[in-house]
Formats: sequence, structure tokens, C-alpha cells
Amino acid sequence: MIQAAVPQKTESSPKINGDQLELFAQDFFAALEPAAKQSIAPQPLFKAPPAPPKVVFPTPVRAPDAPPLRRIQLGPHSLEFELRRSSRRSIGFMIDDHGLRVTAPRRITLADIDNAIRAKQRWILTKLRERGERRALRQERAPVVWVDGAQLPYLGANITLRLEDAPRSRCEFDAQARVLTVGVVAGLAEWQLQERVKIWFQAEAKRLFAERLDLYGEKLGVRHASLALSSAGTRWGSCTVDGHIRLNWRLIHYALPLLDYVVAHELAHLIEMNHSARFWARVESVYPDYDGARMALKQRSQEMPVVFTA
Repeated sequence: MIQAAVPQKTESSPKINGDQLELFAQDFFAALEPAAKQSIAPQPLFKAPPAPPKVVFPTPVRAPDAPPLRRIQLGPHSLEFELRRSSRRSIGFMIDDHGLRVTAPRRITLADIDNAIRAKQRWILTKLRERGERRALRQERAPVVWVDGAQLPYLGANITLRLEDAPRSRCEFDAQARVLTVGVVAGLAEWQLQERVKIWFQAEAKRLFAERLDLYGEKLGVRHASLALSSAGTRWGSCTVDGHIRLNWRLIHYALPLLDYVVAHELAHLIEMNHSARFWARVESVYPDYDGARMALKQRSQEMPVVFTA
């Protein structure tokens, strides 16, 4: 049988008077009070999202004697473009740093031209946005200062520019020392110096392109008909059904593997004049990491310093 415990007599507890009890109560309830309120500015119920960055599309520069630019509304965007008439049989679109240029047959009405632009507006706006962003990035990059000791990009690394007084203009490259020496005649303007160095870069590009075209052409079992240099703002290369290949000479600034990717890409078009799965299989057969090269080329083009201002 379990019995309840009988309380034992203990020593008498110290008595607490009324004043002590009151002080205890004050301390107890003070501990329960929230910390001192801090002044907090009222917050709106719904915070508006940050304003999207303003999209600035490049706009063609109108020559004094040229027809006025045409304007079209594409969604929220009011777009100006240059219209040219020609004997071609279809409407062509070209986008570069100067915006959109449309070339149309003379018989095509303005309404038909506007409809063709609207049909391709997603592609047009995407390319214009890319050009605008690329131009903004390029403006943020410091251009090359054309002085003795300047660093110029060549095949993925820098070479040093050396300027020497000379009775005639000349360009000499020491590949081992990675030094490009330019003879500067008296009174040579900076734009003339740039042009002289640009000619050297273009000659190097054409020499190297020819070597790489032969190398990858043999691997693919194809032969190109001709090679020409391009200065296109948005394309690294092109190939026609007749085997005429154009390569952007500015590829000479980039590492050789990136240049090789463009060469392999254009040569593969001699087999598949498209970008189908069969085409990419041809590219992959001679250049397995074509996707990585394509991404690297895009990234490096955004980081490349401004070498030539014209």
C-alpha cells in the first residue's frame, strides 16, 4: 500500500515583508517588457521591382544626301532603320554597330517591308540589343594608348609595341621577344601609325588563315576556292556554296584554338550548308570542343580592349 507522504516540519523560512515583495514584482514584470522600441520608418506594403535597364539600340547615322531614316514601332520600341533599294529579289536585313539596314527590291511596297520587319522582330531586337550592350561594354574598356611600350593583343597574348625614329615607315616583328617594332617617320599622325600596325595584323591574319584552312581542309576532306579578309562587326566568318571563305581579320587577336574553331566551322559548311546536327557532327569530328570554343570566343570578344578606333 502506497501512502501519501506526510510533510515534514522544516526550519522556519525567513519572512518577506511587503516592501521586498513589491520590489520583486517590479523587477519581474520589468523583465517581461519588450526592449525599448526603436524608431522604424514605415515600409510600403508592396515594394516595386527595380526598373529594368534602359535598352539603347544603335541608330544608323544618316548621310546629308541620303534619304531620311524610316521608323517602325515594334512593341514598346520605336526603331529607326535605313532602307536601301536594289535589284535583289528578296528583302535582306543587316545589323551592325550602326543599327539596322534593310535592303529591298524596288517593286516591294513600304507596307510589305514593315510587315517583313515585324515578322523578324524577335531576331532584330535581340541582335540590336546585343550590339547595344557590346558597344556599351566597349566604351567602358580603355582603348590602347599608342605610345612606345603599348601592349597589343596577338594570338591570345600581348606583344609590345616599340616606336623608333626612322627615315621610312617599317614593321618588324621579333616572335621570340614578342616585340613589334615600327619605324616612325617625322610628322607621322597617330591614325597613320594605327593604320600601319593594322596592315601588319591583317597580313599576319591572312598568312595564318591560309595555313589553318589547309590543315583543317585536309582533315575534313574539302578544299576551299578562295580566302578573303572581313571586317564585319558581327560575324567571324562566312562561306559560300562555291567555296569562297571570308574570315574576320580581328581573329588574329585571339588564341589559336579559337581561330581554329572558326576555320573548322566555315570549312564544314562546304559539306553541310546549314547548322543541322549533321553539320555540327562534321565540326566535332575535327574540333571536339566546338561548344566551349564558341562560348570562349564570345566571352573574350567582350573583354578584348579597343585596339583600333576605326
